[in-house]
Amino acid sequence: MLNQDCTQSPEQPTYSEAALQLLLFVDQRPSSRQQIAQIRHYLKELQAGYSFQLQVVEVGKQPYLAEHFKLVATPALVKIHPQPLQTLAGSNLIPQLKDWWPRWQNAIEVPLELNNNLSESIDDERISTSMSIRSVTDSVELLRLADEIFDLKREKEKLLEQLHFKDRVIAMLAHDLRNPLTAVSLAVETLESNLVPLKGEVSRLTPALTSQLFKQARSQSRTIERMITSLLQVAQGTAADLHIQPQKLELKRLYQDIIAHLSDRVVAKSQIIETDIPNDLPCVYADLERVRQVLTNLLDNAIKYTPESGMIRISGLHRTTQKVQISVCDNGPGIPEENRDRIFEERFRLERDAHQEGYGIGLSLCQRIIRAHYGQVWVDSPPTGGSCFHFTLPVYPN
Repeated sequence: MLNQDCTQSPEQPTYSEAALQLLLFVDQRPSSRQQIAQIRHYLKELQAGYSFQLQVVEVGKQPYLAEHFKLVATPALVKIHPQPLQTLAGSNLIPQLKDWWPRWQNAIEVPLELNNNLSESIDDERISTSMSIRSVTDSVELLRLADEIFDLKREKEKLLEQLHFKDRVIAMLAHDLRNPLTAVSLAVETLESNLVPLKGEVSRLTPALTSQLFKQARSQSRTIERMITSLLQVAQGTAADLHIQPQKLELKRLYQDIIAHLSDRVVAKSQIIETDIPNDLPCVYADLERVRQVLTNLLDNAIKYTPESGMIRISGLHRTTQKVQISVCDNGPGIPEENRDRIFEERFRLERDAHQEGYGIGLSLCQRIIRAHYGQVWVDSPPTGGSCFHFTLPVYPN
């Protein structure tokens, strides 16, 4: 793992030859090559008078080893034995080394003179020296393995996030598929029940109504097909961003189409939908099906929470030269102020809605879609009560 820079004699090294161990950290910057050459030359001169073990480490090849010794600059010389560990670094490395070299020698030679007649003690020091080198090598290997484990954990987290995202999208699509599936089912059941009238009965379906039911079934079937296509796109993707295909979009025509699809539910609760969309409201640059999902979700919630004979209001505003704002307001129970941010979180539901159908994902989907269009979505409560959901979309450039 470490590059040997200074060769040693083939003879078994004495205690003094192996007692001092140094690591020289270098990099490959052209500006530092001359300085490194000078340091290496100076170390070889020192080794001629006092044998020591030197190993050279290229930081670019072994960054984890530089991190292990907490180096902040190169070139750097690290004394790993004897303890304590000491680091010299910077552009004035040679003057620092000249200052410390006699101290290092003295720190080694004084114990040698005291224990010169204790061969057993010397053998212990040799073992200590060998263990020190092995500990450096082991540290390098452990750090390399730690880096690999860290990378694997990051990859695992990334894969888990992708799986969670796909699970969320599947849940969101399942939520949004209920409306078109219900519409198709009602249209088909109505057509089926009137296809063969009972004896003595006359078909209650006029040709115009029959044509309208077929048209509704086809339209909702295409909506389901588009949602399934979106699901397949997510399953094949690797990013957590929703796929959008912006185009020139007229909002007034879109919301009229959505209201027509939800009209049965509005009539069933004797509700009134009031619209205030200026004729000169500019077109927006947005994904038709994604915006349809947002408006359908908001209107679906408005119908659900607005009491019978209640009022739902849809309005449009040319907010700036770059943004159009759409608002969907109802006179239902409203949203508590402390929960107005949280209702856009995935799977968050108000306690009062525990008995209501749904999974708490519709508003989260709305937020993701609007943010993918670089817009904003928020809620407030008007003085008259109820809730107003607002979102912005970019104006189509002329």
